[in-house]
Amino acid sequence: MTWRVVKLEEHSAELNMAIDEAVCEFVANGKSKATIRFYKWKPSAVSIGYFQSLEDEVDVRLCKDLGFDFVRRRTGGGAVYHDAKGEITYSVIAPEKIFPKGITESYHVICGWIVDSLNELGITAEFKPINDIITHGKKISGNAQTRRNGVLLQHGTILYDLDVETMFRLLKVPKEKISDKMISDVKQRVTSIRDIKGDSVSEMNVAAALEKGFTNGKEFEYGKWTKEELVRAHELVKERYSKQEWNFMR
Repeated sequence: MTWRVVKLEEHSAELNMAIDEAVCEFVANGKSKATIRFYKWKPSAVSIGYFQSLEDEVDVRLCKDLGFDFVRRRTGGGAVYHDAKGEITYSVIAPEKIFPKGITESYHVICGWIVDSLNELGITAEFKPINDIITHGKKISGNAQTRRNGVLLQHGTILYDLDVETMFRLLKVPKEKISDKMISDVKQRVTSIRDIKGDSVSEMNVAAALEKGFTNGKEFEYGKWTKEELVRAHELVKERYSKQEWNFMR
């Protein structure tokens, strides 16, 4: 099997999620190859899990005031702050039959590619079930997965830099709980490539390491979105990801 790899690009939150869904549809009907994509969020954004309430989890007014996006994912999990300068996100979209049936086992496979990528940067990391990557006891990557119509979609973040203060402002943590100690606690539990490597590793170094870690041992070719995929993605932005009914459905 030959994978399609789409190099690092940046889109709005709505379009990023719409591309994932559109490509899932095209992989399901055999019109697109299994795909690995790398992307950023421009502007910065908050995404929430499928089962969450946007208003319970996110300060929507502040997002709007700052010019940030917010969107509901099709995958589960918690609210995530996506910093335009602080992370690279990946998506793996492929027939589910090529992965183990068990959720943890399939996470283990794809998260192993992240571990390999971090090794390329001189960072030793390991998979921590059910869906985290840790290094030196701290989380550096969180991941989420869904399976529909015979297609597995897994996406996740690799933290290049960490802005805990902005994250706390955007996510609805009770104000009385936000303290120097709480911020310090998060920094004790979460880390970033920059925390470990300083300025010696650039964002493009990270992108190159991810490409290598994700493609090692695979047949692949670099590719772009087809016209049909992009048309469908923009339809999905209009039909779903930009709609109040979707983002505020819970």
